[in-house]
Amino acid sequence: MKNKIFSIFFFLLIFTVTSAQTKVRVYGYVIDTSNRGIELANVYFENTTIGTTTNQNGYYELITEVRDSATIVYSMLGYQTVKHTIHPRQKVIQISVELAALSKEISELNVVGQRRQTSTIDMLDPSKYRVIPNSSGGIESLLITFTGVSSNNELSSQYNVRGGNFDENAVYVNGIEVYRPLLVRSGQQEGLSFINPDMVQNVSFSSGGFDAKYGDKMSSVLDIDYKKPTNFEASYSLSLLGASAYLGTAGKKFTQMHGIRYKTSQYLLGTLDTKAEYKPSFIDYQTYLTYQLKPKVELTFLGNFSQNSYFFKPTERETEFGTYNMGRKLTVFYEGTEKDLFQTAFGALTLNYKPKKGLKLTLLTSAFNTNENETYDILGEYILSEVKMDLKAENKNGESLGVGKYQEHGRNKLNATVTNIGHLGEYDIENNKIKWGVNLQSEIITDKISEWEWRDSVGYSLPFSDQQVNLFYNLKSKSYLSTWRTTAFIQDTYKLKADGGTFLFTGGLRAGYWNFNNELLVSPRLSVAVLPHWERDFTFRLATGVYYQAPFYKEIRDTVTDALGNINVNLNNNIKAQRSLHFVLGGDHYFRAWGRPFKFTTEAYMKLADRVESYTIDNVRIRYSGENDAKAYTAGVDFKLFGELVPGADSWINLSLMNSKEDIIGDSYLKNSFNDNGEVVSSETIYPGWLSRPSEQRYTFSMLFQDYLPNNPKYKMHLKFIWSDGLPIAAPRNSKFSTAFREVGNRMPPYRRVDIGASRVLINGSDRMMSRAWLKHVKSIWLNLEVFNLLDFKNVNSYYWVTDIYGQQMATPNYLTGRQFNVKIMVDLK
Repeated sequence: MKNKIFSIFFFLLIFTVTSAQTKVRVYGYVIDTSNRGIELANVYFENTTIGTTTNQNGYYELITEVRDSATIVYSMLGYQTVKHTIHPRQKVIQISVELAALSKEISELNVVGQRRQTSTIDMLDPSKYRVIPNSSGGIESLLITFTGVSSNNELSSQYNVRGGNFDENAVYVNGIEVYRPLLVRSGQQEGLSFINPDMVQNVSFSSGGFDAKYGDKMSSVLDIDYKKPTNFEASYSLSLLGASAYLGTAGKKFTQMHGIRYKTSQYLLGTLDTKAEYKPSFIDYQTYLTYQLKPKVELTFLGNFSQNSYFFKPTERETEFGTYNMGRKLTVFYEGTEKDLFQTAFGALTLNYKPKKGLKLTLLTSAFNTNENETYDILGEYILSEVKMDLKAENKNGESLGVGKYQEHGRNKLNATVTNIGHLGEYDIENNKIKWGVNLQSEIITDKISEWEWRDSVGYSLPFSDQQVNLFYNLKSKSYLSTWRTTAFIQDTYKLKADGGTFLFTGGLRAGYWNFNNELLVSPRLSVAVLPHWERDFTFRLATGVYYQAPFYKEIRDTVTDALGNINVNLNNNIKAQRSLHFVLGGDHYFRAWGRPFKFTTEAYMKLADRVESYTIDNVRIRYSGENDAKAYTAGVDFKLFGELVPGADSWINLSLMNSKEDIIGDSYLKNSFNDNGEVVSSETIYPGWLSRPSEQRYTFSMLFQDYLPNNPKYKMHLKFIWSDGLPIAAPRNSKFSTAFREVGNRMPPYRRVDIGASRVLINGSDRMMSRAWLKHVKSIWLNLEVFNLLDFKNVNSYYWVTDIYGQQMATPNYLTGRQFNVKIMVDLK
């Protein structure tokens, strides 16, 4: 009896072991005979419903339970079907297959995986990068890892492109240009950018040489397309930096999207040197509605309201700077507060009509309003002292080098309304794609500025006078501007197929007129793309054209100083649009390495500019001279390696080298020589000539790397790394000193930053805990842990200038945020 029981037990044990299922992850690529990834190929287990399709790079991934063996089928219309049998001796198996075309006729119709870039516009799918560590909360933080793009302030969503400043970047959402607040002085005030990442379908970006359909900016264009839901979708997220919620639905004729975002940077600002009561509160609501009036007629509405509220009550600051042999410490004790409120509203109504195949006509109208109030009264008393290099903290304090006071006062109000009405058209006919547009814009701006700064150094008011007390800086202005401008463009893209390759020619003409300065602008643009029929996969492109920076309100403000030292603002109606001639030559090489797809891009460029307005940058505030007083040039080269360093996960590495100089026409300063008694013995007039532009960053290296655990790809890691040259240093509100300082090549330290994030995704139907009844409407949950500024680099984005007892001007760095942790949860509903 015992033997029978033992035999039955042994049989059941063997049956259980041999019939046990093993969970297996199979991944790889499906490629054609030209070594290109095949998109939308079917990959499935034979005689089951378990399967998937390949992405644009031909990548696929399957996870299932297998007993002893299984057969995977690879198929695609126009290609021979391939089968592969696996035996799950390993939990992770990589299989890449090559599909041969059934015939030459059909093979010509296949979908090529990687999109060939035939213009200077680079495209990005934002859905792939939702969990990238991001302290600003916007799409723009992803842009700074593109070639030619740089930033030196993680608190701001602004960016520089190939030597240009923030105002030289055009931003479009669904074909409509959007604006940002005008009075923002620092990244702490800025808040949320216009673009809501939850609502974005496609991101297109160009660093220069873009088509005539894009507006009058000299540096770059960011073109955003909001998505149109096809069914119900919703998500929400929560982190230490804020929260967001998104809802999208679709019916037979009506679709809608709603997104609301809340951001507070209070947690990040706690790492700054200035200890204060920070109360930043930023909220934004957006909606995008579409309604199909008729089969060929569609009506859409895009609406936005945002409010940025910033309260700042500083108490003290302690900043150490200098070198090992000459350390300095600035200690400041504060009184006073700053209260800012920026409110913007935007609405755009669009009517799309498609009378026949290939023809699209659009009528659009939009309105933008910004109401900005900036109020501050801050008094600071500072001590500048030596720092001794001693291991003991109590022995580090040295003698005092200077004491002083300052008071900053501001009562600034600005209200601006911009309205548009326009028409866009697009017509595809044979090998031509013609686009055109016309727009009429009205601008009404009211601006009241009252700000001053008083400084006292070692008991003397600056600038010193034995007759009166002078203010260090005093600006008053009351301006009203009501103008209109009109723009129009037409362009055609012609596609030519020849034995040697495929050629695309895009030529366009853009024109504009502004009644404020009565200036007519004409901007011809041309680009050529070549896709040669070579054994190796290359594309080449050349773009050139004339680009204008049509002046807006900030550019026309010309400051005039009266006999008492007061600065007033005059609106200069003699100002001309800044003009730049672009040359861009680039190419891409598509290849496979380690069985994975890669693209190596090189672009060389030159920009020759005249009628330039000189400017200075302090944090994120740009101050223009209000005159066409300079000429400039920028030349450089960008390199980018894009691909799957890890199968199925996009990563890229960028290197940009640049030289950007400007020559302010007629500028000079007096250089004095002194004897031992401090008397001037000789003077020499210095003409500086070509100097570094305020936004010149001679090199930028950036990297975005994504990885996951091979045995469980639900655990992911994301790394973003930036190392860029420091900006030239210029003392604000002192043109002579700024010129002399820039002439000797003084710069901020390099901007270095490493952000890293780790995430785990829980998927309904895959993870056991997601099978609970109360989670039945949850599609997935992302759990993220982020570390900002992992290596705790002390980055600088501006300086405060103080005077010591020896009369030397010293630049005290304003450091950016330190290392900080963030926890974020994102939930997708179904």
